[in-house]
Amino acid sequence: MENNWDPGLAGQFTARLLEWKDATPRPMPWKGVRDPYLIWLSEIILQQTRVEQGLPYFERFRARFPTVESLAAAPDDEVFKLWEGLGYYSRARNLLETARYIAGERGGKFPETYEGIKAMKGIGPYTAAAVASFAFDLPHAVVDGNVYRVLARVFGLVTPVDSTDGKRLFSEWAQKLLDIAAPGVYNQAIMDFGAIQCKPASPACGQCPMQSFCRANQTGKVDELPVKARRLAKRVRYFHYLVLRYEGKLLLRKRTAKDIWQHLYDFPLVESEQKEMDLAQLQASPAWKTLVGKNSPMLFHCSQSFQQTLSHQHIIARFWEFDLPDPWVLDDAEYIVEERENLTKFAFPKIVDWYLKKL
Repeated sequence: MENNWDPGLAGQFTARLLEWKDATPRPMPWKGVRDPYLIWLSEIILQQTRVEQGLPYFERFRARFPTVESLAAAPDDEVFKLWEGLGYYSRARNLLETARYIAGERGGKFPETYEGIKAMKGIGPYTAAAVASFAFDLPHAVVDGNVYRVLARVFGLVTPVDSTDGKRLFSEWAQKLLDIAAPGVYNQAIMDFGAIQCKPASPACGQCPMQSFCRANQTGKVDELPVKARRLAKRVRYFHYLVLRYEGKLLLRKRTAKDIWQHLYDFPLVESEQKEMDLAQLQASPAWKTLVGKNSPMLFHCSQSFQQTLSHQHIIARFWEFDLPDPWVLDDAEYIVEERENLTKFAFPKIVDWYLKKL
């Protein structure tokens, strides 16, 4: 079935898709924009993020950093704080690196070819195609989750989308269906169609312009497509945070290692193989011995469990609050001391932010 390319059906699909677009407006602040910086900014923010969640972030970033030069000049901590809550912080790191490359090495000018755009940090085939088509009218088809779903259902493509063969197949079909006379318009239309009409759950099949020739609709396989081959087990990690206080000040650390939440702030951490720990186990940890030593702090509170699910990990955290009778002795630049009221200036992982808001 997947090799039965039908030019007539393909033409019918594209025509009906563009008719649907004209009848179903979906205004967004980045639509119709030709500035590659703003298009790129919106696409990076919307990676792995729902539009409803990403929209206010785009507005804040655009207001604070209206040009690539202004973003490139921003301190890392300011950008991470503005990004706080979006997750997938590698996107923010790549955003800064690419902005500084464009501002510093290219005089603020974006590459104007698909290959040049794709060569920059944090930009894959999808984002490169989006910037190329929306900003420069280049004939490159976008292939994201919406496109996978629409093509799989309408044309009955059953090759797993997360396989090498699937990625190649869907890219080929997307490119052959592309309206090369108006690639940006077509790309926006198929993404909107997947988001509004051909949704992951409860798609509006009864009012779909593709209903008469949609393979999934004809065979009753709407809920089975697209096919995914891999279901990765998530690694579970147990974090026990030491919230150490002395005379109204708290100890923070910046996460510099190549792990989750790099460049964000949290508290000194004891990672364990188990969800529950007692005080004796905590006091036997290297972090305790380094930071607290022989002090005899008063245990003020041990928090409830907080849980956060990441793409490949599940974090379960508790926060142990201690009042110290004597100040800590620090010889590690990883740690900083801050007043409680200054914590709002720092970008924290979502799980730490939940804890702070719970207090």
